Amino acid sequence: MHRFYIPNMTCGGCARSVTRALLSVDPQARIESDPPTREVRVDSALAKSAFLTVLQEAGYPDKQ
Repeated sequence: MHRFYIPNMTCGGCARSVTRALLSVDPQARIESDPPTREVRVDSALAKSAFLTVLQEAGYPDKQ
């Protein structure tokens, strides 16, 4: 499971945008987002780097 800390994910709308971006990389991924803690957990067989790229492109860079 990959974990991402996304400081600018502050609401449910942001969480939906992040989820859509992550699912564009792996449509089968299980994604759990928690806007109050700004954390996203992704259960996927793909490398974390693939998700980091799409998050950056969507305007939600990981800050871990």
